[in-house]
Amino acid sequence: MYRFLLTPRWWGINVFVVLAIPFCIFMGSWQLGRFEDRVQDHETASTQHESARREAARPLTELLPVDKATVGRQTTVTGRYDDQLLVPERKLDDREGFYVLSLLRTDGGKALPVVRGWLPGEPDPAKAPAPPTGEVTVTGALQAAESPGADGVSSRSGWPAGQTGAISAATLLNLVPYDVYDAWVTLNEGDSGMRAVPVSAPQNTGLDLKAFQNLGYTAEWFAFVGFVIFMWFRLLRREVELARDAELGLVAQDGEDGEDGASGETGESGDKADGEKTNEAGADGAGADGAKAGLVS
Repeated sequence: MYRFLLTPRWWGINVFVVLAIPFCIFMGSWQLGRFEDRVQDHETASTQHESARREAARPLTELLPVDKATVGRQTTVTGRYDDQLLVPERKLDDREGFYVLSLLRTDGGKALPVVRGWLPGEPDPAKAPAPPTGEVTVTGALQAAESPGADGVSSRSGWPAGQTGAISAATLLNLVPYDVYDAWVTLNEGDSGMRAVPVSAPQNTGLDLKAFQNLGYTAEWFAFVGFVIFMWFRLLRREVELARDAELGLVAQDGEDGEDGASGETGESGDKADGEKTNEAGADGAGADGAKAGLVS
């Protein structure tokens, strides 16, 4: 009954199932691992942020380049403020506003972007307090460079003069005539009455939309495993039922019944034709007898 499993068609089906199941399990496990990594990064970032606030501030050069281990660490930098820019479309406590970004020129000539605070409303240079003059020493949390379109960062381009959508060396180098560190600092206390900007988690970490997308993909891949197994058993059951019907002669019986029906119809047609011929012959005979009787009389 199961000899059909040795046919080329079923060899192809079985090979596909054998390869598809481990592949789906691997992909589902990989997506689940990505979700667990994001959860772990979120917990690590939260713990690191709390401990970083209690640690002594370190020089900027000791914390560069910025990575997951140094994001949120306290740093201290000395220099003079130069250009000031506004960063629009930034929310704080579900309120729309903008960052006030000032570039701190260090002794080496390179500038460090410093977010001095947040203000509500539309970006307006008249609302932004001017940065302090002279040499200053700032202390704040170190942040990684932003990417346009990332969480909370606008993907727009073509901002008005004096504004930028993302805080990174790639965007700021087009706005200022000096080199810029590929990192930025948010002050622990807002300057000139502005609200301090909280520390943000590094990109691709934390329980954001991408993390739950990984969890959704995990469920999809394991659902594919169940679907492949279900379809294989369904095809197997169908083939077994067809083979069983053939052994019982149900398929052949249907053919014989069809032949018998056709023979019966042929017989009935023949009988009907013979009857019509007999009637025609009788009519012809009656006509002949009538003509004969007319001649005799």
